[in-house]
Amino acid sequence: MNKTLLLALAAFFVLSSCDDLFTPAIENNRGLEDMYGEAEYAQGILLNGYTRIPTNGWSFNDVATDDAVSNDNSNDYREIATGQWTANNNPLSQWTNAKAAIQYMNIFLAEADKVTWATDEAVSAMFRDRLKGEAYGLRALYMYYLLQAHGGWGPNGELLGVPILLEPEQTDSDFNKERATFEACMQQLYSDVAQAEQLLPLDFEDAAELPDGYTNLDDYNRVFGHYARLRMTGRIAKAIRAQAALLAASPAYSNGTSTTWEDAAHHAGEVLNLIGGVGGMDPNGATWYANAGEINDLASGTNPPEILWRSDVGESNDLEQQHFPPTLYGSGRLNPTQNLVDAFPMANGYPIADPASGYDPTQPYANRDPRLQRYILVNGSTAGPSNTTIVTAADGTTNDALNRVETSTRTGYYLRKLLRQDVNLNPVTTNTQRHYKARIRYTELFLAYAEAANEAWGPMGMGAYGFSAYDVVAALRQRAGIAQPDTYLESIKADPTAMRTLIRNERRLELCFEGFRFWDLRRWNADLTEPAQGVRIEGGNHATIAVENRFFQDYMQYGPIPYSEILKFDALVQNQGW
Repeated sequence: MNKTLLLALAAFFVLSSCDDLFTPAIENNRGLEDMYGEAEYAQGILLNGYTRIPTNGWSFNDVATDDAVSNDNSNDYREIATGQWTANNNPLSQWTNAKAAIQYMNIFLAEADKVTWATDEAVSAMFRDRLKGEAYGLRALYMYYLLQAHGGWGPNGELLGVPILLEPEQTDSDFNKERATFEACMQQLYSDVAQAEQLLPLDFEDAAELPDGYTNLDDYNRVFGHYARLRMTGRIAKAIRAQAALLAASPAYSNGTSTTWEDAAHHAGEVLNLIGGVGGMDPNGATWYANAGEINDLASGTNPPEILWRSDVGESNDLEQQHFPPTLYGSGRLNPTQNLVDAFPMANGYPIADPASGYDPTQPYANRDPRLQRYILVNGSTAGPSNTTIVTAADGTTNDALNRVETSTRTGYYLRKLLRQDVNLNPVTTNTQRHYKARIRYTELFLAYAEAANEAWGPMGMGAYGFSAYDVVAALRQRAGIAQPDTYLESIKADPTAMRTLIRNERRLELCFEGFRFWDLRRWNADLTEPAQGVRIEGGNHATIAVENRFFQDYMQYGPIPYSEILKFDALVQNQGW
């Protein structure tokens, strides 16, 4: 199929108003009946589910946590972290985007059986099954995003989700619908995942032998082969179920759902078992964004070993323009905090506050976990294509120095993770490099399994998949470069509480700047108000400084229903506190 045409159709539907979902607002807009004989037009509806995926781009909501601040005064997440988060000012809302995506999926599911997908009826039936499977998987994905952003405790003490919509809404539909319980939403999500698994292959790859139930290998590969890579698959649907189960089993939601830690561990373990468990962990997975040879060789939708689902690869230098330090012609927008820097252990694996760590506050970056300087530019780090030394000290002589100009760091640190150091932003010799966005990484699922398994069975418990939370953490830390044997890990392997703390910290480090911590702090019922700190270096002396206070109230563990929706529909109730 013509990819350009499909993308154009998707763009058309994205830009159409909500009214256009019901009746064409302009005389020459095409109606739904036009899709029955034109498969490419019909796919334009489905493609809305892909164009709206929040993880198609970077949010950097880390700025609203204790991990980062921004030097951009107008940054949305900076505003909500400093007291401006309200039900009518919510940059984290998924209400409009996800509900619109679900509306498109419902339209597609209602109409797909009427479409002639191919002239051969057997092939048409296979296309119909595949595309409906994609729609079910995408509908589950958007339910997950809605629950994450808007699930919460209602005024009557019931854990609520969102209205469950399984049919297309029409102009005469009743839009004044109550929120379903969080549990009912989770069960609907699980049902959609099961439908997706039934209709989709595990992956879109050409089969060498014809699977049971099909009669022609060429036709099978035409529909389910490599041409459909990067689209929703059975494997991706399983991962979405694992993500949602981890959310539901977490402390902030567990009292209102039937999903248990054991369930969450099982769902993550099922996906990890497909790559051989811990033995399938990618040794280069921690630097997936910078593995230049691997990225440059990606073609035809193939995935590196670390990546379960990703966006397409594109040439750009946008991330570097936003986040390189000023001496590398960047805007230094995201500044990691001292709080996060302190979360990286020493190279021997001990937290820096542990007397056994050997931490020297006069040389705070010496002998640290290698991930620290892999992910964060500290004073004296080198960066960029020419290995420029970045001096962030307050007495530095360049614009990289603390608070020197508006594009300087506010914390004494700059972002390194996600950025390709072979990008050159010098106006005389500017270049671009290949980038892609990871939607789901296996490391995320390993950490989900470790968290859930520890809570369900303790650090050494293995459940049904033959590996434990301890095994996952040991492999991740060895990959990171922690000295072996990992004495600190060995010292806590019988203590579920200490292991919980370590797993949460490993998640903080491994997934930093990828949009997880904002949601993790909330599902853990953790403290949201830890002030963001930085470092002031003068004369070689390091002093911790206050950079930005956090103004979150307890009820902000859960996001609001948009205020405009509460005003319009009296059946909707708001989450407590908002």
